[in-house]
Amino acid sequence: MNDPKMWAAGAVAIALALVLAVGHPARAEGDPAFGDWLTQAKDGKVRVGPCAANLAQACGTLFWAKPPPDAPPGPLHDRHNPDAALRSRPLIGALIISDFRRESPGHWLDGKIYDPDSGKTYKSKMLVAPDGNLKVSGCVLMFCQAQTWTRVN
Repeated sequence: MNDPKMWAAGAVAIALALVLAVGHPARAEGDPAFGDWLTQAKDGKVRVGPCAANLAQACGTLFWAKPPPDAPPGPLHDRHNPDAALRSRPLIGALIISDFRRESPGHWLDGKIYDPDSGKTYKSKMLVAPDGNLKVSGCVLMFCQAQTWTRVN
């Protein structure tokens, strides 16, 4: 490879191969699914962004919740969690969206959504629809639910 043109072509080919092999996790940073979302029931707001442990995945934390009528006074706790040790943890700041894999901009698969109202975790996906809303769906066994979340300004 003494010819500079051949060397340059080889370097470009190696760079392109590395980009294709690694994928595009860095592009996920500005993904349209990232931001603050109001749940369909308007009883919670979730901040979606890159996971702390893996920036190529999407996660989300609850940053506001409307207390249910039967909630005791004070901060909301994860009282329906199947793990008794977690029932006293505050809901605000709780990770409820985790491990989503990016399929394409605004389209995330193979993640999990935790529903603090039921204490159930659903295998799920999310997609930013053409109208700008976030379509979130999840299933446990054969039972599936879908919701439309709206962006919080």
